[in-house]
Amino acid sequence: MLDFHIYDVFTDTPFTGNPLAIVERADGLTTAQMQTIARQFNLSETIFVQTPGDPAHTAKVRIFFPTAEIPFAGHPTIGCALHLANGAPDVTLEEVAGLVPVTISDGLAEFTAPKLPTPRPAPDRATVAAAMGLTASDLAATPVGHFEGGPSFVYAELADLDRLARAWPREPAFTRMSEAAGGTGGLYAYVRTGSDSIQARMFDPPAGIMEDPATGSATALFAGQLNATGHLPDAGTTTIHLNQGVEMGRPSALRLTIDTRDGALTAIRVAGRAVKIAQGQIRIP
Repeated sequence: MLDFHIYDVFTDTPFTGNPLAIVERADGLTTAQMQTIARQFNLSETIFVQTPGDPAHTAKVRIFFPTAEIPFAGHPTIGCALHLANGAPDVTLEEVAGLVPVTISDGLAEFTAPKLPTPRPAPDRATVAAAMGLTASDLAATPVGHFEGGPSFVYAELADLDRLARAWPREPAFTRMSEAAGGTGGLYAYVRTGSDSIQARMFDPPAGIMEDPATGSATALFAGQLNATGHLPDAGTTTIHLNQGVEMGRPSALRLTIDTRDGALTAIRVAGRAVKIAQGQIRIP
C-alpha cells in the first residue's frame, strides 16, 4: 500500500480550488502503474514523489493527467511543495520539464516557471470561438495567442464575464481547434476585470479535463500572451491576480508575477496556497 494525501490547491478554503492527489514512496512504480493510479483518482492531476537524483533537492516528481504524463504543472507543484516543506522556506522539485524552485512564506508557495513561453501559431478567432460554443464577436479585440513551455495553451480574451460564463467546450469544434493549434488541448479563456486582475476558465477535454478549477502552468504561460498583446512594461516587475474556477463552484486564487527587460520576459513566478483535506492508502496496481 502507498500513502496518499489530497490537497485543495490555490485556495485556503476546503472544498474549493483545484484538488490534487500526492502519492508518496513512488520510486518502485512503473509509468503504467502511475498512470493507473492517476486514472483511479480521476483528478485533473496526480503527483508522484520519488527520491531526488541530487540529494540537495527535495524530491523528484512525476505528474499525470488521468490520460497521460505531463512534464510540468502548477497546482501539483504548489501543493506538493507545501506538503513536503515541513517548515522549510525553500523546496526544489525535479520535474520532467526541469528544476522547479519553490519559496514558501506564511503558507504561500511561489514557484519559478522552468521555461519561458514560446509563441506558436494560433488558430483563427472563429475557430477558437466555436470551440467554446461562441462566435468571433464574443471575443475581445485582443489577438488570440498560443504559447508553449512544457504544456501549451491557446489564449482567448472574451468581451465580458457573461460570455465567459457561457463558454463551454463543443465538439467537433474543439477538436478542430486543437488540430489547428498542432494538437494542443488547453484553451484558456479570460476577461480583464481590472488593471491587475483577470478572471479565467481553462478547458482541456483531450486530457480528460472538461474544465480545470485552477491551472498554474497556463497562468505562467499567460505571461507570453500579456507581453505579446502589449500589457506589460518594457522593463520591471508586474503582478497580476487571477481568479479561476468561479463558474464551476470551485473558486481559486492565483498570483502571477512577471519580470521583463528590454521588452522580453526574464522570469515568471506563480504563487498560491493549499489546504489538506484527506489522506489514506492505495493499493499498488
